[in-house]
Amino acid sequence: MASTWVKGIAGVAILGAAGFGAFLWVTAPQRQDPTVWANLGEPDLSHGREVFYAGGCASCHAAAGSEGDARLILSGGAPIKSDFGTFHPPNISSDPNIGIGAWTLAEFGDAMTRGVGRAGEHLYPSFPYGSYARMTPKDVNDLYGFLKTLPASDKVPPAHELGFPFNQRIALGGWKFLYFTASPRVALADASDMVKRGQYLVEGPGHCGECHTPRDALGGFKPGQWLAGGPNPEGQGTIPNITPGSKSIGAWSEGDIAAYLETGFTPDFDSVGGTMVEVQKNMAQLPASDREAIAAYLKAVPAVQ
Repeated sequence: MASTWVKGIAGVAILGAAGFGAFLWVTAPQRQDPTVWANLGEPDLSHGREVFYAGGCASCHAAAGSEGDARLILSGGAPIKSDFGTFHPPNISSDPNIGIGAWTLAEFGDAMTRGVGRAGEHLYPSFPYGSYARMTPKDVNDLYGFLKTLPASDKVPPAHELGFPFNQRIALGGWKFLYFTASPRVALADASDMVKRGQYLVEGPGHCGECHTPRDALGGFKPGQWLAGGPNPEGQGTIPNITPGSKSIGAWSEGDIAAYLETGFTPDFDSVGGTMVEVQKNMAQLPASDREAIAAYLKAVPAVQ
């Protein structure tokens, strides 16, 4: 009888170890194929600047309260509070030791599009690689080239403040297994080139859904609620619905949306506020055609009430 009991316990242990091993294998960090980053040539720094503003890099990685040229010193930004703990944006300046100045394009690209750090570790999705995954290799190359022209800083940001189990990066593989995808967020039939460009900007570098889409208890986007708004993921206030079904901007025209992104003024002459102030500053740096494309896409997505 005792022998049977021992064998049963051993069997459960073996199955548990096998299951854990399978989990580790399935959820291991996955880099891009190295050929993705090969033969891209010299970066277009002017275009890299546009990608920089489309991605809102300074909004998270510049010191809180920075203005003017100080916003280009990407030494690590203000803490990002969430239900899972507090995240501290890292130094992504051109400093070769504390920043990313010594990274290869492949290391930078894998972080951007796969959420894999330089040492092969999973990155936390407070860094919106779930959106950046849609960026083209050219845009990533141009962005990295531009970042390397910005000032270096040797400031060391604080470590993330996370309790158990969120401080265990191994669990991020499971999160990616459940939620990470580079597929389009919505299917748009017969979309024009302008709408397709807007989809790329909103779903990719602009990462608009990271704030404007409600999340479930594990931090993944709720199905069928793309851009439908919800609680601020940082814990203060709410983020508005920006689909055509929105009570706030649903009646805005494409021109109204594009003008808002450029000037910060609504059609009734109210002004942008809250965390959208930073976003609007970035959007104002883009070509007018990109703001128009974003507006066209926002009018084309499925309406959510």
